[in-house]
Amino acid sequence: MTQLRPYQREAIDAVLTYWQSGEAGNPLVDLATGTGKSVVLATLMRELLESWPLMRILCLVHVRELVAQNYQQLIRLWPQAPAGINSAGLGRRDQHQPIIFASIQSVFRSPHKLGRRDLVLVDEAHLLPQGGDGMYHQLLDGLREASPDLRVMGCTATPYRLDSGRLDKGEGRFFDRIVFDYGIAEGVADGYLSPLTSKGMKAEINVANVAKRGGEFISGALEKAADHQDLIEGAVDEIIEHRSIRRSWLIFCAGVDHAHHVCAEIKRRGISAATVTGDTPKQERDNILRGFKAGAIKAVCNMSVLTTGFDAPNTDLIAMLRPTLSTGLYVQMLGRGTRLSPGKKDCLVLDFSGNVRRHGPVDMIEIGGKRAPAGGTEEVAAKVDSVRAKECPQCHSLQHIRAVQCRDCGHEWPVAKPHEAKADNVDVMSGRDKDGWVPVRDVSYYLHLKRGDISSTPTLRVTYGIGVLAINAWVCFSHPQGSNPQRKAAGFWLEAGGRMPIPASVDEALKRQGELRMPEAIRYKKSDSGFHEVIARRYTKWVPADGAAA
Repeated sequence: MTQLRPYQREAIDAVLTYWQSGEAGNPLVDLATGTGKSVVLATLMRELLESWPLMRILCLVHVRELVAQNYQQLIRLWPQAPAGINSAGLGRRDQHQPIIFASIQSVFRSPHKLGRRDLVLVDEAHLLPQGGDGMYHQLLDGLREASPDLRVMGCTATPYRLDSGRLDKGEGRFFDRIVFDYGIAEGVADGYLSPLTSKGMKAEINVANVAKRGGEFISGALEKAADHQDLIEGAVDEIIEHRSIRRSWLIFCAGVDHAHHVCAEIKRRGISAATVTGDTPKQERDNILRGFKAGAIKAVCNMSVLTTGFDAPNTDLIAMLRPTLSTGLYVQMLGRGTRLSPGKKDCLVLDFSGNVRRHGPVDMIEIGGKRAPAGGTEEVAAKVDSVRAKECPQCHSLQHIRAVQCRDCGHEWPVAKPHEAKADNVDVMSGRDKDGWVPVRDVSYYLHLKRGDISSTPTLRVTYGIGVLAINAWVCFSHPQGSNPQRKAAGFWLEAGGRMPIPASVDEALKRQGELRMPEAIRYKKSDSGFHEVIARRYTKWVPADGAAA
C-alpha cells in the first residue's frame, strides 16, 4: 500500500466530504505540479470501488502520456485493479472495465460505447472550457444520457483559464468549488518540491510591439520577435555559462522554427540537444525524451508540447525564450522544474522572456481580480508592462517586487521612509483595501498533521480563499488545556461565533464548524519564515438557525 503524504490524504477526504455532505456539484482539487495528482486520483478510485463495487469510473486526460502515467500509478497502488485503457495513441480501445483511462480525443465522439459511467475524473482540468462547447462537454453530455446523476471531479495545478478566469467562478463555470489546494510554496516548504531560483538575463525578447489576441501574444508575431540570430546566440551564451553545474536543460521557445534554431545553436557549441514540437513523429519524440531523462541528451528545445503531461525530475535548468501573458502557461512551464531528483538542489530559471517580472515569482502568483464586463470572471492575462518582480543588483536573482532582502544572496533593499509607506504597502493583488483588508471568497476547515508524523498533535487548518490564493492558519484545539496555543484557539472560536464549550479537539471543532460565521475579509502579512500569516479577521453578521445572537 502506498503511504500517502498528509496533504494527499486531506485532498481525498475533502472530495469525499464534499459529496457526503450532500453537495451535488462538481468539486475541483488544486495540486501543484509534482505533488502527486496521479496518486490522489488512484487512491480515490480504489477507495470508491472498494466501497461501491458496482461503480463505473472514467479517468479523462488530453495526452496519451498522462493516460499511461495515471494507469500505471493505479496498477502500482492496486495491482488487481479492474482497469483498462482507451487511447488511440497507445493502441488500446478498452471499453467495459469498471475503470477506464482515456484520452479525450479517443472517446468524445462515442460516449455510448463506454456504457454507464457514474464518475468522471478530469486530470489537467484547466483544459475543460466554460460554456457548453468542446470535446469534453460533448462527451459529458453523451454520458449523462445513460447516467443522469453523473458526478465529475477535476484536478489541476492551475485552476484558471486565460479566456474565462477561475474555473469555479463566473457564468458557465463547470466546477462549483475548489475543495482543496496545495501550492508550490507549501510543497517546497514541506520538502516535497524542488525550489526554483530565477535570474534576469542580458538577452531579452522585446515584445513591446507584438500583437495580441484574446489576452495572449499572436504566435506568428511572437516568433518573429524572438527568432533573431543575435538574440539566440546571446541567450545560448548565457545558458552555457551554467553547463558545469546544471545537467538537464529544458528550453521553451516561441515557435517551431525558433525551437530548431535555438537547438542548432546549442549543438554548434558541441552540446547534445534535440527539438520536440507538435510535428515530431511519435517514436522520435519518445526516443528524445527517454534520452533526456537518462542524461544522454543535455538540452531539449520545445514549442508548446512539454508544458503538461511531461515528467522529467532531472530538469534543473529551465530557459524561457517564450514570452506569455497567460498566468496558467507560465506556471505550467515552471512546474516542469519542481520535481525532486537525487543530487538536485534546485532548478535554475533563466528568463529571456520577461515572464518572471511580468507574472511574479511562481510561488507567489497573484491573479488580478479585474472583472470582465460581461462574463463576470477574473482576468488572468498579465499586462505586457506588468512589474511583479525585481532583479537583485548583486546576484541578478529575480525577487518579488516587495522583497526587502534577496533570499539568494542576502542583499537588502532600502526600506521606504515613513511618508512612503502607504505606496509601498499596496498589494500586487487587487482587492486589498487601504487598510490591508482582503475579501474572502470561501473558507474551509481540515485536520492537519505534521508531515511524516501521524502521531503528532493534530491542528485545525483553516484555509481562506482570496482570489486564487489560499492563506492558511492553524488552530490548536488539541493542545494542553490552558497552554498558549489552546488559549488562542479558544479566542479564534469565540471570535468566529462558536458556542460554548470550546471544542476540546480538532475532531470536535470539525463536527461543529457549522457554528462558525463566514469571514468577510482578512488581513495577512509575510512572516519571518516567509509564509503568509493571518493577523486579523472580519466577520459578516450572522444569526444561527436557533435565533441565538451571533
